[in-house]
Amino acid sequence: MNESGGNIEVHWIDLDTGDMVRQTEPDISPGDTFELVSFVGHAFQVRQVPDKTTETCEGAGSPNQCQVEYFTLDSNIDQVIIVEEGFEIHHTTSRSIAALSALELLQSCKDTSMRLLQLSISPEDALEAITQCIKFGISREIRRLKEEVSFHAQARENLANLLDNYTCADERLNTTRAKETMHWEGRKVHVMMDRPTSKIHVVEDFITEEECKAVEMGASPVLADAPVADGLGGTHLNEVRKAKQASISVNWNKEQEGDLISTLSRRVINYMNSALPLNFHHKGQEDIMSIQYFERGPDDATPLKYLPHCDGDCNGLDFKSGNRVAAMVMYCSVPTVGGATNFRNSGVHIKPTKYAATFFSNVDPVTMKMDDSLMEHSGCPVVEGETKIVTQWVRLDVDDENPWSAWNTLGVKHSDVAGQ
Repeated sequence: MNESGGNIEVHWIDLDTGDMVRQTEPDISPGDTFELVSFVGHAFQVRQVPDKTTETCEGAGSPNQCQVEYFTLDSNIDQVIIVEEGFEIHHTTSRSIAALSALELLQSCKDTSMRLLQLSISPEDALEAITQCIKFGISREIRRLKEEVSFHAQARENLANLLDNYTCADERLNTTRAKETMHWEGRKVHVMMDRPTSKIHVVEDFITEEECKAVEMGASPVLADAPVADGLGGTHLNEVRKAKQASISVNWNKEQEGDLISTLSRRVINYMNSALPLNFHHKGQEDIMSIQYFERGPDDATPLKYLPHCDGDCNGLDFKSGNRVAAMVMYCSVPTVGGATNFRNSGVHIKPTKYAATFFSNVDPVTMKMDDSLMEHSGCPVVEGETKIVTQWVRLDVDDENPWSAWNTLGVKHSDVAGQ
């Protein structure tokens, strides 16, 4: 924001060479603003622009030398750089703005209390007045912020719907670029998102061909039509959906014999415990799920997609014992066209890769708050080919004596409810 009274220009500083790269064209006129998009740690120089008539800078120490100032972007959001009169830089952030607002509210209430004291009211009444003033001011600010959050949430949802439709329609769209790549037990792990309540990883070569065959063999006798999400938090059968699924129990007694399914499930739990410090127990979890999606064909006018949904709570509230907090989706076969997964509110698009796995979690292991819609995801239609996936949802506070089925969705054991 230019409040200096004259024109200014902004230059990015290359810290390696010291070169200046101009960012503003034309100059920023008095009273105008300029939106600058850059990165944390980047430094900038602000320069006065000489008057076109006099070719001098007002307020400068020397007529031929215009004033310059510098600023560096920090990690705060909503940063505002104000060039004030006298060519002083005032760097505000969301934190400093919030602190200033709090001080202004407190000072206003203090002034009100002092005026009341001058009217000879009792100190107790003056204290009550300042308390009520602060409560009213805070309530008003919270209401304003809630309205702002609601507006942005609706705007984000509208954009997410458009993004979801676009990503499924663009057959050439590849997986979103990872933020970083690390390793786990010799496997590459691509970190797509790393928020306290919302993590998405893509792990290469997580499942083996032999494990895929073992799951398929275990699923074949019990395959049934797979339901679809109904958009209301539930599921229903749809006669046009070409998908089958089956649940497979993990026999932990066979793990020492090299049982492939228990070996795979153990690997899932081990990864969960490495990604989230929550001490997941391998017993008491849901069965492994085998799901097969068959092609709809490129000429299908209304190809069915798996609607946006959350695996577990994604409402930002406290975690409820026994509920889902993470999932691992493993790809045994991938289609030639379609079948991608969209985390539409997070801007993450994952094109499946054979034998890879997608991990995502929806709980903060420190605060135990659930994700607030960032882990909502959907599946694009399989247009050509077929997809065979193996999914394991992982729950917290479950074990051999307290399996997942012992809890209701409110985090209360069925036995406790029955006892009441």
